[in-house]
Amino acid sequence: MKTLLLGLLLTLSAFAQKIDVESDPSADFSRFKTFTLKPGRLNSQNPALNSELVRKRLDVDIQKYLEAKGLVFAPNGPADLNVSYTLGAVRQSKVEAYPAGWRGWGTRIVRVPFTEGTLVTDLRVSATGSLVWRAIAREDKSDALKVEGKLDDMVKKSFDKYPPKMK
Repeated sequence: MKTLLLGLLLTLSAFAQKIDVESDPSADFSRFKTFTLKPGRLNSQNPALNSELVRKRLDVDIQKYLEAKGLVFAPNGPADLNVSYTLGAVRQSKVEAYPAGWRGWGTRIVRVPFTEGTLVTDLRVSATGSLVWRAIAREDKSDALKVEGKLDDMVKKSFDKYPPKMK
């Protein structure tokens, strides 16, 4: 019974993260060899997500996953791609309905608070400034500390979809 419950919880937590990727269908991603990181923006009222340490961690994660894809980090020189990101967190609540009352004939409405963390990562061509790839990663967790714990996973899953598959 415990393993069934654990499996169900792991399955539900896997669906809490959503990654959407958009790309320019006319872009030739094979010509991009180098990248540079632009300063990231952190838009959160929570200090767990709005700190210099979070910014540094995101920089390291992005660099690590792009280098794993074969791109070379160019910290001070010209690069093919400029990478920028924005991390935002919004405190929200959703309404859930449960059966309640005698024999479950009634309905109980419950407000469930959660924090939605959204990481938007953009790749732009350095020469033109045109956007060629964007990943939007969303994580729904009960608090900002849990979102902060999933940042590495959000970056990894985003860059798992780079470069886009040509159709």
